Amino acid sequence: MASNGVRKATPVDTTGPLTLDRVHRGDCLDLLARMPAASVELAFADPPFNIGYDYDAYDDRLAANDYLEWSKRWMAEVGRVLTANGTFWLAIGDEYAAELKVIATRDLGFTCRSWVVWYYTFGVNCRQKFSRSHAHIFHFVKDAAHFTFNTDAIRVPSARELVYGDKRACPTGRLPDDTWILRPQDLPEGFGADADTWYFPRVCGTFKERSGWHGCQMPEQLLGRIIRSSSNEGDAVLDPFGGSGTTLAVAKKLSRRFVGLELSAAYATRIEERLAAIHQGDPLDGAPEPLKSVPATKDGRRLEKPQPRRGRKPKAAADTRQTTLFSKGSKQR
Repeated sequence: MASNGVRKATPVDTTGPLTLDRVHRGDCLDLLARMPAASVELAFADPPFNIGYDYDAYDDRLAANDYLEWSKRWMAEVGRVLTANGTFWLAIGDEYAAELKVIATRDLGFTCRSWVVWYYTFGVNCRQKFSRSHAHIFHFVKDAAHFTFNTDAIRVPSARELVYGDKRACPTGRLPDDTWILRPQDLPEGFGADADTWYFPRVCGTFKERSGWHGCQMPEQLLGRIIRSSSNEGDAVLDPFGGSGTTLAVAKKLSRRFVGLELSAAYATRIEERLAAIHQGDPLDGAPEPLKSVPATKDGRRLEKPQPRRGRKPKAAADTRQTTLFSKGSKQR
């Protein structure tokens, strides 16, 4: 800390290639231009969504055309620094998901392997539309025939195991139905490991893993699935929008090399502190199986059967039956 109590800013790198296993402060376009071509195997980007979020060093209110042009420029640089068999994962909100997918595939030549929907609880409450509880995650590859995808590294217990405890359960789970699910813990078989709808709880303010200084923190288990599936130990992982540093932290824990880019001096410093506090092989924060960490409705709290008042006839059976409410310890959204 500086003598006046203000945290010292991370120095800005201005020349030379970027070194691995650290976060570099500066504009992502300037920093990406200093990276050698074909130097990273995996890139994950969670860029600003251009929805007016209050960042400390970035204007999130660009004109739509300016935002799309800027997005095309940095995604083109990501494509340049990826190896020939590299993979690019992009997290984005509703507002520009379709446009960025078109830019990535039609303009920049990526192939979209999966359009993942990340479903989370405690979403954004809305007044005149369905409350938002999802984000889009695109899985792009440079070469449609040659890319890394380690299916065995991301398998989770199947629905047969989660629901029935059957020892003969297939570990690959099942594909989900195209049905709206209000509470994922009520239908755990609807979220299989090999499906393109993922359930991970959002990192809320009360969660132990919350860094506390960044409002858009990604869950480590979500990044773990991406990094395990699309890279191998020793590969280099790039995050052009460092944010809270989750991508870099998970990459380090999973024995990958990493390079982070971050415009904000304050965020860059906090990321460095987070990285210094962890080691290779450390467990990822959060529940490995989120469906096992939430209570099932069948174990929920029930109302006591109401007793008729003296002098009154009992109500119809349909009105006095026990009613399942919310799971123990949970609150209504």
